[in-house]
Amino acid sequence: MQATLLGILGLALLGTLHAQDSIPVQADFQQDKLTGRWYSIGLASNSDWFKEKRHLMKMCTTTISTTAEGNLEVTSTYPKGDQCVTRNSLYTKTEQPGRFSYTSPRWGSKHNIHVVETNYEEYALVATQISKSSGSSTMVLLYSRTKELSPERLERFTQFSREQGLTDDEILILPQTGEAGSTGR
Repeated sequence: MQATLLGILGLALLGTLHAQDSIPVQADFQQDKLTGRWYSIGLASNSDWFKEKRHLMKMCTTTISTTAEGNLEVTSTYPKGDQCVTRNSLYTKTEQPGRFSYTSPRWGSKHNIHVVETNYEEYALVATQISKSSGSSTMVLLYSRTKELSPERLERFTQFSREQGLTDDEILILPQTGEAGSTGR
């Protein structure tokens, strides 16, 4: 019985590793070109929090900078009620350029982040595999340097999200915000 349990756990781990490997990463990723201000245009996720909060979500501003150690400092400012909330995250680089890891101090969840594709000047498509004690989930983000993006880029985001197993109910083009999305606080 113990051998069977270990075999099942081994297969589950192998499946998780395979899922992480199946997410592509931008070829010839150039981290310095990813820095600066971005707007969150699209968000897709099969997590419970997304399903609960989807109707409240709006576009936010994200600023990415490089630390002295070569990691990414990601600062997102988003509207919550009648105020702006800022969240800082440190994405730790991995051996593979364009792939980062992050552990949420608040929830203890582990995030495996892939910069799937970007042209650095217009858009970035980012996919994250999130693991926590209650299970795993997938999140796909579409960033833009401006508050609007071409229909082709929006369609690519939707298509890629579907390829990750997300349904149309789990894919959202975020409504634009007023001041919270543009103050850069």
